[in-house]
Amino acid sequence: MEFDSFQAFMQMGKHGAFVWSAYGITLVVILGNLIAIRRRKKNVIETIQRKIKREQAGL
Repeated sequence: MEFDSFQAFMQMGKHGAFVWSAYGITLVVILGNLIAIRRRKKNVIETIQRKIKREQAGL
C-alpha cells in the first residue's frame, strides 16, 4: 500500500481512526499483560521467600 503523504498514511483512506485505535488498544493490552506478569512474578517470589523463612524458623 502506497500513500502520497504522511497525512494520507495517518488517515488510511478514512479508515485511520479504526486502524490506529486498534493498534492503540493492542498496545495497551500487551503492556497490561507485561505489567501483570511482572507483578505476579514478584508476588510468587515473595510467597516462596516467606515459605522458606517459615520452614527455616521451624527447624
